Amino acid sequence: MVLSAKVLLNNGVKIPLLGFGTWQLRGEKVLQPLTWALETGYRHIDTAMAYTNEKIIGKVIMESEILRDELFITTKLWIWDFEPTKALEAINASLKRLGLKYVDLYLVHWPAEGYLDIWKPMEQILTEGKARAIGVSNFLIHHLEQLQEIAEIPPAVNQIEFSPYNFNLQLFDYCKKSNIKIAAYSPLTRGLKLGDPKLLRIASKYNKTTAQILLRWNLQKGSIVIPKSSSKTRIIENSEIFDFTISQQDMNELDSFNENLRIPGSTKHKQLADKYLNSNH
Repeated sequence: MVLSAKVLLNNGVKIPLLGFGTWQLRGEKVLQPLTWALETGYRHIDTAMAYTNEKIIGKVIMESEILRDELFITTKLWIWDFEPTKALEAINASLKRLGLKYVDLYLVHWPAEGYLDIWKPMEQILTEGKARAIGVSNFLIHHLEQLQEIAEIPPAVNQIEFSPYNFNLQLFDYCKKSNIKIAAYSPLTRGLKLGDPKLLRIASKYNKTTAQILLRWNLQKGSIVIPKSSSKTRIIENSEIFDFTISQQDMNELDSFNENLRIPGSTKHKQLADKYLNSNH
């Protein structure tokens, strides 16, 4: 089965609504899960230079023999390359590791110092055909406002931590108004809320798992969703979210679950989150 449902980005590029996240699947650890994902029908792969798995992902892609235009590959510019020259070098390095001539989406990984200075190189990467779309990750409204003031090409995507338990309504509304698609990472709360009785009650109404409810909520919100798993069973389960619809009443209830839940996954990410997401930088 090919998971072919797509949505248009603001530059006309089509992106699959369901992607396969690879954060924490470092090095060889990504090989088997990604192979299972491609066999299941996933065609959207999300990675980053900082994940240190681009080379293995490139190997899996090559050995899969899936046509390049059937795949949608996202990678990201890390903060130590936030200088114009380094940004241009970084995309070339990512392409070499991936074994690709272009990526489909290239994101600024964090709104760290210098993120405004490297947007022009990001636009150059797009115009030179090294990426089909460009965007950002972990940006809040004030970051996006500052960026839009200097951008000739607006970001197509803002990849953020997004679930009913971390539902930033103001940011959601801003991105929707600005025609910036949200791509949701950690949509399954990294398992922390899968046993929530409120969520279990809703899941039982649809004969679905709580994970499937969280992913479907994202789709119905209009976001792209990129769950990660190293389990073949769960990789398949996460793909089975296109055969049902959550009622508006239940969507409203899920919206009410928000508790601003943030789940920093490492010391480095926690430091970045504390510095950039809790400030007006």
